[in-house]
This record gives sequence, C-alpha cells and structure tokens, in this order.
Amino acid sequence: QVQLAESGGGSVQAGGSLNLSCAYSGDSFRRFAMGWFRQAPGQEREAVAFIDSDGDTSYADDVKERFTISKDNVKSTLYLQMNSLKPDDTAIYTCAADCGPQRKAARFLANWIRAPPCYWGQGTRITVSS
Repeated sequence: QVQLAESGGGSVQAGGSLNLSCAYSGDSFRRFAMGWFRQAPGQEREAVAFIDSDGDTSYADDVKERFTISKDNVKSTLYLQMNSLKPDDTAIYTCAADCGPQRKAARFLANWIRAPPCYWGQGTRITVSS
C-alpha cells in the first residue's frame, strides 16, 4: 500500500517562496508519474505540475516559470519549489501518484480528471498574503 505525506506548507507574503515535499512509502516510486494538485477555498481541485518516470515535467499555465517539480529517487520524495507566490496560489496542495499504466507528464496533466491518480496525500495548506 502506497502512502504519501506532504510537508512544507505554511504562510508567506506575496513574492515569497516555499518548497513542498511529499514522502512516498512503497516500492514503485521510480516507475510511475507523480503530481501536485491544489484546491482553493470554494473551488474545484486543479492540477499544478507533473513529473514522470523519465523525469519529464508538465505544468499548468499559471504556474509555469514560477514552480518547479522534481523528485529524488533515492529518498523517494517528490518536491515542488514555488517562487514568486501570489495570493491566488493560496490553497491546499496535495501530492498524488500513479499506479499504472505508465503515462507521460504531459498526458497526466491532460487527462487526470478522466484517469485520476491512484494515491493521494492528505494535503498541506499554503496561504499567500498580499
């Protein structure tokens, strides 16, 4: 059974940075794509960024150039470096992991609603003040 645990959330002023971590417990960290999602108060969950087993990445348009997704295969940890944060980035951020079949990061971004990931973390809250 895969378990995901996020950390690194908190409060920051606009223009600041935060780095989220997602610890993956299980045997398939290297095999499948993973991603970050967020849900703002009163809004639907939305995709933020994805990384696949080849290390290729894909981002939602409004976080490109500001957020960077990465992973450490030795530590089985997924990261999200968030720079130039805006009040609109305020949300609960959740990491998620695929379990097969393998898909590329771009495809994950495109079709995660029809084919949601298998595993979800509990989420960590980010608050960006103006």
